[in-house]
Amino acid sequence: SPSPAAPLSPAPPPAGVVPFRGARERPNRLSPRYTFESYVTGPSNRMAYAACTAVAEHPGARFTPLFLFGSTGLGKTHLLQAIGNEALAQHPQLRVVYLSAEQWVNEYIAEIQARRFDDFRRRYRDGCDLLLIDDIQFLAGKNASQDEFFHTFNALYEAHKQIVVTSDRYPHEIAGLED
Repeated sequence: SPSPAAPLSPAPPPAGVVPFRGARERPNRLSPRYTFESYVTGPSNRMAYAACTAVAEHPGARFTPLFLFGSTGLGKTHLLQAIGNEALAQHPQLRVVYLSAEQWVNEYIAEIQARRFDDFRRRYRDGCDLLLIDDIQFLAGKNASQDEFFHTFNALYEAHKQIVVTSDRYPHEIAGLED
């Protein structure tokens, strides 16, 4: 079994990294009500809970990427945001970004229309240590957005950053999703 990567230790953002719009208000879009303490565990979700707490404690070291699958209403969003909230509590210097796949697509389109595509790339590839994307199945059939996510995913993975996504579909059921 390969040894885990060294824990994530983010550097200050490189020159030219464009901050998220509204960064002073809610730079990571996390809701403080979603915590591990308020999550109800049971026999069916203990493994997911354990993986998520491990990710929050040591982002980028194990379980990257982490894919959380489950039916609607089973707590995927809660666990996803709990990862972000706990990771920030333990590692305040982390640049954590939570968003839905729909928000990803909308931002992507807006930045292309405004001719700020390089800003979009820098923001997610260089300005993010922990990327949390909810409802990744929303990317199905959105080829350009999906391609950009694939390249961002690879860039973050190669840089030993943490990626966590949720879905209510298995990966093979998401049309066009790269292996």
